[in-house]
Amino acid sequence: MKKFLIVFSLVLIVVVACKSVMDSKSTILTINLEPKSNSAVSGKATFSEKNGVVTFEAIMDGLTPGLHAIHIHEKSDCSSADGTSAGGHWNPVFKKHGKWGDAEYHKGDIGNFTADENGKGTISLKTDEWCIGCDDETKNILNKSIIVHANPDDFVTQPTGNAGGRVACSGIIR
Repeated sequence: MKKFLIVFSLVLIVVVACKSVMDSKSTILTINLEPKSNSAVSGKATFSEKNGVVTFEAIMDGLTPGLHAIHIHEKSDCSSADGTSAGGHWNPVFKKHGKWGDAEYHKGDIGNFTADENGKGTISLKTDEWCIGCDDETKNILNKSIIVHANPDDFVTQPTGNAGGRVACSGIIR
């Protein structure tokens, strides 16, 4: 009986330790943005997930100064010259287009960011509405794409936000 309790205790310790490691496990995915629509835009986007929260950060260069929209689109296909092969905004719960956090918005409606006078721009967002590779297709961002647009999102025009052409694209793939 004593051996059984010792073995059981060791198994329990291993299970608890493994669960703690799994719970704090983080996933990081970095992708390179490719220019589209004859632009010179380039950059990197990073998605990291820890304890059910995804942090998104993008750093871009080669933009025209001013506001630009950035969205997650429904397909990881960036093969077309204008980026339209990526499809429309990712909208797995069938909401109207809008501003992130408002009553109605697509899960891909990240928002706007500003490119400085040198064409450099950054944006970051944290959310528990996304995951990287989980089984919940209403949250899983894998096999979608990031699109950077030429203009800002007006948060009103359906279903695109009137954000203009697609100047950069990258599939969100491992």
